[in-house]
Amino acid sequence: MDRPLLSLRSTLVFLLAVLAGAAAGGLTALAGEGTPRSVLAGLAVAGLAVPFFNHLIDSDSTAIRPPAPAGPGSGEGESNG
Repeated sequence: MDRPLLSLRSTLVFLLAVLAGAAAGGLTALAGEGTPRSVLAGLAVAGLAVPFFNHLIDSDSTAIRPPAPAGPGSGEGESNG
């Protein structure tokens, strides 16, 4: 059951990385740099965007955790006013 979600996540991560790389390369080309520098800038951004978006879309860190129970141990005991 995890395979389709993993495939969707990988596809989304690589799609966002390609879009970020294309945007960086296009902006570098519009800035007047040559084609080789524009391609290198796009590849560099795409390479750095993969781990960034992978961490951003990480499903383990976005799990909803229940709040801690409030009780005497949380600072509201007899001696804490």
